[in-house]
Amino acid sequence: MSSPMNRKKFEDQARLVAYNAISAVNRDGAYANIKLPDLLAASDLSEQDRAWVTEAVYGTLRMQGKHDYFLGLLCERGLDTVNPAVLDILRLGMHQLFEMRTPDHAAVSATVALTRYIVGESPTSFVNGVLRNAIRRREEFESAQLPLHIQHSHPEWVVSAYRAALKDEDRLTALLASNNIPTKPHIVAWPGKSDREELISHGGEEIPTTQFGVFASKTPHSYPAIRERRAGVQDRGSQTISEIFVNTGKLNSVDTPLHWLDMCAGPGGKAALVFNSLHTYRPSDSFLANEPTEHRAELVAQVVPAEFVHIGRGQDLVERGEKFDRIMIDAPCSGLGSLRRRPESRWRKSPSDVKELVTIQRELLDAGAELLTVDGILAYVTCSPHNAETRAQVADFLYRNKEWELISAEPFLSDAMLSEGYLQPDGAVQMWTDLHGSDAMYMALLRRKQ
Repeated sequence: MSSPMNRKKFEDQARLVAYNAISAVNRDGAYANIKLPDLLAASDLSEQDRAWVTEAVYGTLRMQGKHDYFLGLLCERGLDTVNPAVLDILRLGMHQLFEMRTPDHAAVSATVALTRYIVGESPTSFVNGVLRNAIRRREEFESAQLPLHIQHSHPEWVVSAYRAALKDEDRLTALLASNNIPTKPHIVAWPGKSDREELISHGGEEIPTTQFGVFASKTPHSYPAIRERRAGVQDRGSQTISEIFVNTGKLNSVDTPLHWLDMCAGPGGKAALVFNSLHTYRPSDSFLANEPTEHRAELVAQVVPAEFVHIGRGQDLVERGEKFDRIMIDAPCSGLGSLRRRPESRWRKSPSDVKELVTIQRELLDAGAELLTVDGILAYVTCSPHNAETRAQVADFLYRNKEWELISAEPFLSDAMLSEGYLQPDGAVQMWTDLHGSDAMYMALLRRKQ
């Protein structure tokens, strides 16, 4: 590592923040959508530099598989022998050379300088040589006929899962490509605390399929309502799911109090929108946000009053002896529907993880069925289009519970949602990143047969 004296002289703060974020994700298990905003908030970077860092971090993490493929061709000794810090720096350099608008000489010199600052002088000639060799071989690399998973930088098993869900090769290619396209942040006004007009006044435009959503034109921290926790950052798909869930309350008069449960509430985005919607439009209703992990429950308590937050496994809630009229199980899942927004997720999950998650989802559904009132509605939600986590999971539940049925979500979707094609033939909701510009969210509404 370089000396503390040399470290004080480094001036390229944008690339340093980008490297720190990538390193935290790859080496410490951090999440880009949490770590990067913290690093940007602690920096004094300009709005332009913040935008550059965001593009560099998310893009490098998304395209890491493809970058590693080419780096493997450029590094004769193999990537497993490269210092992990140097490897992350090389990935950032490759992304600037092949995916961003950075001139070659600037990308190379800045990456070498970053190497010197982070690791020391020793590996700088290696980094310089690898990147210059990449420039010389650019035409070869860019014209190479690559397998689909390398071309679009996804693990092979993820491509297979998408293929099984879509059964359409053109759509498969479009979905893979859409996961790598940067998007403006989606933000949401929490009813009773802010509104869409306030957010738009600070920059952005409305998300037409949502009631409270805005496409942000600036970094989310620039919005006073977000800094003051009167609004949040939330993908339009999650906003849609929350709105549909709240809309199921229309089956009952506002004078008939309902008891609502968000069984897996962390980190709190859906819980915040649901709670504030109920507090504003159905003030007689009650709400409980349950989260099994303490640190995630603390995040929920930042956006939902702590007295409405419970820490415990969803499977164990039956011990409380309560019944709920509306239950949302936003189940732990593979996250294959949010790979554009959570770029590191594609590299962290495996087919064995899906098998374990399917078991947990099944347990949560069974617990939800026991917690629901006789005429209540259970909303099963995943941020994954994987068949095992969506249609097959619901089919299994209905097979084991003959007295239950899947009901159509159509009455609870707005005209804009219906026009977008969210509603499936069986009445469930499925969104797709390539078609709808959202996470690929899935939602099934279940209840006992009437």
